[in-house]
Amino acid sequence: MDIAFLGGPQPQRGVGVVAPFDFALDRELWRWVPDGVSLHLTRTPFVPVEVSLDLARLISEHQTLREAVRALIAVGPQVVAYACTSGSFVDGTAGERAMCEAMSRAGETGAGGLPAVTTSGALLEALTELGARRIALVTPYTESVTRSLEGYLAEAGIAITGREFLGLTRHIWKVPYRDVVDLARQAVVGAADCLFISCTNLPTYDVIPQLEAELRMPVISANQVTMWAALRRLGAQAVGPYQQLLMASQPRPPATAVLPEVLSEAFSEALPPGGPPVLPPVLQDPPPFPEQEGQT
Repeated sequence: MDIAFLGGPQPQRGVGVVAPFDFALDRELWRWVPDGVSLHLTRTPFVPVEVSLDLARLISEHQTLREAVRALIAVGPQVVAYACTSGSFVDGTAGERAMCEAMSRAGETGAGGLPAVTTSGALLEALTELGARRIALVTPYTESVTRSLEGYLAEAGIAITGREFLGLTRHIWKVPYRDVVDLARQAVVGAADCLFISCTNLPTYDVIPQLEAELRMPVISANQVTMWAALRRLGAQAVGPYQQLLMASQPRPPATAVLPEVLSEAFSEALPPGGPPVLPPVLQDPPPFPEQEGQT
């Protein structure tokens, strides 16, 4: 069979992803990616350190980022994303911006720097999109790492209304959904605009719709905002059922639609000769029930 008529494959559109060495949720990232876009993942070198502020700094060193991006650009991604929350908030907002600049320069071509985003930068972008300034917070981290995230958010003008954390230093990807839901319920106190579930190694895809329905507020997570922001830079939409962040950023049809005229014309053509049918009297004006006679 000759398949030359298919003309494919289509030109590749790719997102390069730099993840920590212990990242275990590749499949979860893919669930937000629409058809026609590929993910190209690479990992930072292994270091024998548990999840902590020290580890966050080690896996976000600029030399580590540059080497990871250089490995990715061989396959020509159009944007690069650093998929780690703690590694991108550990040195504050200035540190996050410096990470983006380092990755962008490492991927520079004749057309300029490669667009770059980090999880913590994407978080602030998503909060702006949602108009959220007061948030509830859930993390799997220790207290010290959680407080570092709070400091990053405070620097950006975001207030924390409530927080819960698990205190884990390893195997975060093994946390079941029920634990995430329980922590979320406990964290949402006060007048929060939004709930953020931190850590790209914490599974969240399937709990977001349930929590949004129950808590009556947007719920965003580390992996969700990373993919949402990276795909935005491609001009693509992240996909996912009943997730307010994704629905908030979808393009809306123009208000001055011509649908009424189109429908009117189609309806007129469908009418039988002589105009619309005359309905039987019972359908035109049903008589009142006996108990309704004399009432207005």
